[in-house]
Amino acid sequence: MTTRGIEVALAQRSPEPIDGTLDGFAADVAATLTEHPNTGLLVYPEMHLCGTEHLPEADRPAALRAGAVPLDSEYVAALGAIAARHNVWLCPGSIGEIGSDGNFYNTQLLFAPNGELQATYRKMFPWRPFEPHVPGTHFTVHDLDTFQAGGNGQDESAAQPTGIVGLSICYDAWFPEHSRQLAWLGAELILNIVKTTSPDREQELILARANAITNQNVMASVNCAGPVGRGRSIVVGPEGFVIAEAGIGEETLTFTFNPNDVTEVRERGTMFSNRVWNQFTPEDAPVALPMYDGRINPTEWAPPSRQS
Repeated sequence: MTTRGIEVALAQRSPEPIDGTLDGFAADVAATLTEHPNTGLLVYPEMHLCGTEHLPEADRPAALRAGAVPLDSEYVAALGAIAARHNVWLCPGSIGEIGSDGNFYNTQLLFAPNGELQATYRKMFPWRPFEPHVPGTHFTVHDLDTFQAGGNGQDESAAQPTGIVGLSICYDAWFPEHSRQLAWLGAELILNIVKTTSPDREQELILARANAITNQNVMASVNCAGPVGRGRSIVVGPEGFVIAEAGIGEETLTFTFNPNDVTEVRERGTMFSNRVWNQFTPEDAPVALPMYDGRINPTEWAPPSRQS
């Protein structure tokens, strides 16, 4: 296999105030990349730029709605400019999005190193009844290999990131169907951005490992830092082993993501034993899934294969 991979940094941070500017965020991106200069993909927590903790509790829902923007806004373009300034893949967390349908979504953003908005995902499972957002209805995966260097004055000889990422927001990880669908669509790394302020972070750490094990991919769950959040961001490999885990306060987790590691585990099996994506043969009968008014089709069970 050829050597492929990308250095990923998970920025466990306290939220930026929703009524502030992007100056603080831009400064943190610059400082983080100075400290970790080999970073190819930088990821921040859910609603990182939408902090309302400094406001009276009764005013927070209205502030979230007032701070929402469409994806073609100057605000989103300014975030892309930060990515381009540092020539890095950037997930600034999620923002409040006003869709073309007028609905209010919690939307994860992924910018390419040239500043272009490459992928978006609307949170499918808002934490009801506390979150005011409308649920999204579409899964999102993005192949980082599709990005072409040279735009915006980039050095075409620079090493390019690689791998397929799936986008996921916080409570989505509690629904195994979500991570399973992303893996089936080809996701080798799932970026689960989180804003957990409640005492159930311990359970989320178990879910990160479980989702990695059952789908044989890498799970990266980046939470916001204390005192607002419960921290403990985590990276889990495709066999369920913890690669890195943070404490409560602000820190940056770094790891090398190589999709070949996912391919290897899927081919030889978890612990040289379990090959969950090879469970069925084309001759097996479909399995009915009454809960979804659907079925598992054995001929379409496995994710798409990648050439290494």
